[in-house]
Amino acid sequence: MKKLLLFVLFIAVTLVTYAGGYRVSVQGQRAIAMGHTGVAVVNSAELVFFNPAGLVYLENKLNVSAGVSGIFSDVIFQNEELGISSETDSSLGTPLNLYGSYKVNDWMALGLGVYTPYGSEVAWPTDWAGSHLVNNIELAAIYIQPVVSFKLSKHFSVGGGPIFVTGSVNFNRNLNRTLTDLEGNRANITVDDSGVTDWGWSIGAMFTPTDNFRVGFNYRSEIILEAEDGEAVFSNFPNSPATPANGTTTFSAALPLPAELSVGVSYEFKEKWLFAFDFNRQFWDVYESLDIQFGTGTSSINPRNYKNSSVYRFGVQYQATEKIALRAGYYYDESPVQSGFFAPETPRNDSNGYTGGLSVAITPKLAIDASFFYLRFEETNESYDFSTDPVSGAVTSFGGTYKSSVFSPGLGVTYKL
Repeated sequence: MKKLLLFVLFIAVTLVTYAGGYRVSVQGQRAIAMGHTGVAVVNSAELVFFNPAGLVYLENKLNVSAGVSGIFSDVIFQNEELGISSETDSSLGTPLNLYGSYKVNDWMALGLGVYTPYGSEVAWPTDWAGSHLVNNIELAAIYIQPVVSFKLSKHFSVGGGPIFVTGSVNFNRNLNRTLTDLEGNRANITVDDSGVTDWGWSIGAMFTPTDNFRVGFNYRSEIILEAEDGEAVFSNFPNSPATPANGTTTFSAALPLPAELSVGVSYEFKEKWLFAFDFNRQFWDVYESLDIQFGTGTSSINPRNYKNSSVYRFGVQYQATEKIALRAGYYYDESPVQSGFFAPETPRNDSNGYTGGLSVAITPKLAIDASFFYLRFEETNESYDFSTDPVSGAVTSFGGTYKSSVFSPGLGVTYKL
């Protein structure tokens, strides 16, 4: 997935509107309903993503979980001094997730997950004030993750495995606010690619000192993305030696995806209540700049200067009846974006997430899972200082006030045998 995620961070405009960096927190309906906690929760095959070490504690031999979420995001930009404002067009993302686990024996379990942490689209109005930074993006990615889980003792287990990713992306922006061809069409750059892949890995551990108390740990590795011979199309440029030529060229670049550490605890109270807390740390400080080298010999220097960020997640489940489980949660998500680097590619600030949902057991083997979350970003007045004149030192900025929110209903099924 080298080219895909490189593009995402170069243009990265859509999914960052509702997750830290460019990650989307929709990897399981039961977890979503509980504030997206799951590192120390043993209740479904969603553990393939949250903590593979817990799969060996599932009671049934076969467990399958599948779900889909509809994500409705809205971003409003306004600069009162300049008298300009814009709003992203309404868009619908539909991230999917499918997990399965098989208990080989009492001390070993196998699992497989297929999910889409990147899968949405967003479009700003044509010729809006920030079109020189981004116009629109369409993004789709599929993660395939095989795992193995081992019980080392009655109270301790480990698990993990490789992660394979494949996906596609299409992105467009104008070169600047004024340059056009002779017919008045604005000069723009389009990036398009598909079938790009990359590998990563994860490892987890779970400690169960008592039947109703668990402690979990999960780590996903940093991935260095190296793109070569990507495709970039230049259109509507005037025939001038001072501007790029129209046509197709290549580009190359390298970028790290940050490592991620999650720890969590869960406690079951009187067989009806389950409480969970997860702490997630994302090591974004490796993302200092994204430098693109085009086949034409030109380059694009894109400083980011991200900082490490954390997410604090709280969740609760109440077993109302033998067939109905109710869930609710809350999480606080810190933004990795620092002041002066707030681009419309990443129009987000610290956010508060509110979640809820339930499961209804249709039969002893089959349950329907429903979830929702509402994510409200703190309003911020920030700028992206994207260039500095080497002679005068003057900074060219684009900024204003951003208001962002996301609503996402989800539906899934859980099957056990």
